[in-house]
Amino acid sequence: MSAHTNARFAATVYGQRLERAVESMRAAHLDALLITPGPDLRYLIGSAAASFERLTCLVIPADGATPSVVIPKLELAALDDSAAGELGLQVLDWVDGIDPYQLVRSILHAGSRIAVADDMPALHLVPLAESTTGLPASATPVLRKSRMIKDEAEIDALRRAGAAIDRVHARMGEFLRAGRTEAEVAAEITAAIIEEGHTEAAFVIVGSGPNGAIPHHEMSDRVVEQGDVVVIDIGGPVEPGYYSDSTRTYVLGTPSPEIVEQMAVLEAAQAAAVAAVRPGVTAESIDAAARTVLADSGLGDAFIHRTGHGIGLSVHEEPYIVGGNDLVLEAGMAFSIEPGIYFRGEWGARIEDIVVVTENGVESMNNRPHGLTVL
Repeated sequence: MSAHTNARFAATVYGQRLERAVESMRAAHLDALLITPGPDLRYLIGSAAASFERLTCLVIPADGATPSVVIPKLELAALDDSAAGELGLQVLDWVDGIDPYQLVRSILHAGSRIAVADDMPALHLVPLAESTTGLPASATPVLRKSRMIKDEAEIDALRRAGAAIDRVHARMGEFLRAGRTEAEVAAEITAAIIEEGHTEAAFVIVGSGPNGAIPHHEMSDRVVEQGDVVVIDIGGPVEPGYYSDSTRTYVLGTPSPEIVEQMAVLEAAQAAAVAAVRPGVTAESIDAAARTVLADSGLGDAFIHRTGHGIGLSVHEEPYIVGGNDLVLEAGMAFSIEPGIYFRGEWGARIEDIVVVTENGVESMNNRPHGLTVL
């Protein structure tokens, strides 16, 4: 199966996103948005350009003037797969010896109030800030609503990503066997992630036995043993850059009755949180739905992280499904639901699906069995 289906959406999609960005800038009393390579640039014009020491920057004026891309001449090919040409963006290329920051300043009005991409490197931020009034703002509030509410094309990309990672989990019996190291298992999973339609494996967690109690453990030379409970948390992007992220928990051999009982509670907690998702409820209420089930069974202290995170062109983005977040969910929001239980030095477990809020409820991007899978 090809990992590449389409490099980007239709140019009209990006045109609408740029228009929404201008509207949000005006509402925030900003004069310009400066976006260097990263998820925001891919969101706005479909460019997967990388960031280097030479400045590449999309400049979007709030006054409605045509946006510009300041880019090194030697990086011009990076725009070929973007919507920049179809959108009629002004391209200002430069060569070594030219000051690219002066090119940006030539587009801006003196003393402009700007917002910049969160991941803009300091080596670009500092010289660009010299042409602004006060500290630059973050672009996240300007783009957050637009990026949080996925359109149908984005949701379809997330569906494809979810189906692709489900196919990898379906093959886990090929990879996960006693006598192999976590690193050996992870290497085969990494290859399978690409084989099943992703452009890369963004992360592979193989947490066996006591390592499963470390939520962000990656992999080690620990040999997987018969009887181990193993947490497998994997994901990666499919074109045009939308991520999968799914966790399932496996056991090699017959689990103890206590593990079976505690896993059943975790499965119920994850299901309760998914069932609670619909427009109009708060992000924190979804976290509470999972947490209450675990707490009622005496496992509240074993759940040591938030219930979920938004996903799209970034693996972690808004909305965050966490206590204290009173954000009201709306149709189109996409996020993980991933409660876990962790017993330090012994074992751990996590169940994770990506879900999308629909007009009247929820759609899951992942459809593999949720309970403890015996291999």
